[in-house]
Amino acid sequence: MKGNEEVAEKSSENGKPARAGFHPIDGMRDWWADAPHWQRYGVYILLIVGALILPAPAIGSFMSPDSDWTSVLIFPVGIYILLAIGLNIVVGHAGMLDLGFVAFFAIGAYTLAVMGTKYGWDFWGCLVLGIFLAAMSGVILGAPTLRLRGDYLAIVTLGFGEIVRITATNTDSIGGARGITNVPHPDAMFGVEFLLDPAPYYYLVLAAIVIAIVFSVRLHRSRVGRAWAAIREDEDAAELMGVPTFKFKLLAFAIGAMLGGMAGVVYASKAVFIEPNNFPFILSATILAAVVLGGAGNLPGVILGAFLVAWLPERFRIVQEYRILFFGAVLVLMMALRPEGLLPSRQRKAELREGTGGMGAMGAEVAGPDSEASAEVTK
Repeated sequence: MKGNEEVAEKSSENGKPARAGFHPIDGMRDWWADAPHWQRYGVYILLIVGALILPAPAIGSFMSPDSDWTSVLIFPVGIYILLAIGLNIVVGHAGMLDLGFVAFFAIGAYTLAVMGTKYGWDFWGCLVLGIFLAAMSGVILGAPTLRLRGDYLAIVTLGFGEIVRITATNTDSIGGARGITNVPHPDAMFGVEFLLDPAPYYYLVLAAIVIAIVFSVRLHRSRVGRAWAAIREDEDAAELMGVPTFKFKLLAFAIGAMLGGMAGVVYASKAVFIEPNNFPFILSATILAAVVLGGAGNLPGVILGAFLVAWLPERFRIVQEYRILFFGAVLVLMMALRPEGLLPSRQRKAELREGTGGMGAMGAEVAGPDSEASAEVTK
């Protein structure tokens, strides 16, 4: 293939192979790959400091002039980011299309609501239980269905999300269509009451996001992450090479569900009141759009995509009912002009060019903008 041969023949002054179609994002990625540890930790510290001062009124006056900025950072921004990190494990890493991710979000929220109001459990006990029940739900859903692929798996997961919502609506013992009120808050920490101030909730969500990021990165760099990448690119080939594909797919479903359940518990504690209509199918579609928009499989891109999907409608509340129309137009434009996402990985860009829709063989196989994959797909 001529294009790839030319790339292989080119070399830079330092002896490293040059890359065709160099982009500033690729330059930043190369710098990051070669950066010493002190520079990396310096960037981490700056990001954490930036996140800690993000609720400042001076920032909020621009970012959300028509809403309370700290509340927006909690929901939708923080919760969307947490959900997107969980869904990225299923969609971005393992290559399975999940349209019912909101079900695990609902299971976590109802765990806190039911156990807190009826049995007097505190927030932290419900958090552990909610994560466990969501993970078990992922296993229960995945065990009989993960032998399906592509569109068939997507339809099953969509049905699961609707089953959970309808079951909550028709079950009076968990509030039914009326929902559940007086969902308990976390206990006061360091003398700060969660009930009176939204700021502690923001830092609670931020801590959950940091834990989810560390967990996701460690998994991605492990043997488990390599198995997911093999399954995403070609499940049949991975199985022939000895990868227990069913086990690793089930693990991806369970881990993604855990993060969804954690987000649900945190959301319910802030919302105080939950009801089945808080968990519609459109929320699953919105989180999936965030993952694809940012760059499925690339964690910084997924976080950026979730932030934009959550923040843009809030920022343009001034246009009232047209804000969703403008938001949809922006998404359509992005998918037309940059289908691989805002911050894609090189591997994902190559998959898109091969015609796998940028997310492996999961029913999104479309012709990419190029007919051949990039020469380098290792980063």
